[in-house]
Amino acid sequence: MRIKTFFATVIFALGASACAPIIEQPTRLSSIDAGPSVAVVDPSQWHVKDVRVNVPRTLHVSEANMFYPIADIVWRGDPYGDRYEQVAKIIDDAVTQGVQHLHGRQEVYIDIDVLRFHALTEKARLFVGGTHSIRYMMTVRDAKTGAILVGPKEVVADIVALGGRKAIEAERRGITQKVRITSHLAAMTREMFEGAEVDARRMADNG
Repeated sequence: MRIKTFFATVIFALGASACAPIIEQPTRLSSIDAGPSVAVVDPSQWHVKDVRVNVPRTLHVSEANMFYPIADIVWRGDPYGDRYEQVAKIIDDAVTQGVQHLHGRQEVYIDIDVLRFHALTEKARLFVGGTHSIRYMMTVRDAKTGAILVGPKEVVADIVALGGRKAIEAERRGITQKVRITSHLAAMTREMFEGAEVDARRMADNG
């Protein structure tokens, strides 16, 4: 019995460590992110005509109720269905929210190519929590010419995932996994597109 208990403990610990938080701060857009023909990036001059999200069907989806399935897409925040479409909608809604403050004259498209969307399984959410691991490539294009203004740029949008009692209490308040992820991605997007806007205003204020 002791040996079985030891191995069960080791497996549980490995599952928890695999879901350990990996949080990176969002990077604001700058001239470093600009395409080769663009010297300065100023999102305050943009109006986002559309956010176009691509979730490749080559990404592997797992419905296994394990602590940490080896897959590109793990999502249980919606009823069982097309996980590709569900993930695309979440990112589309979030990024669209994050750029609502842009009211410039230059129309642009934001193209998103999803690399990874690994949220928690039922088991991980019940016992350990962990990390919602989200990564995608982002490219900003001029809507008229198709010219690349920014990117392709990899965005790491990981967020701490609640587990156990914290997850249950959050659900009771209506703060679901989808709500937390959408709010996080929207805030992160706004911060990325706000940095250059703030700099531009300061430059204008300074003459």
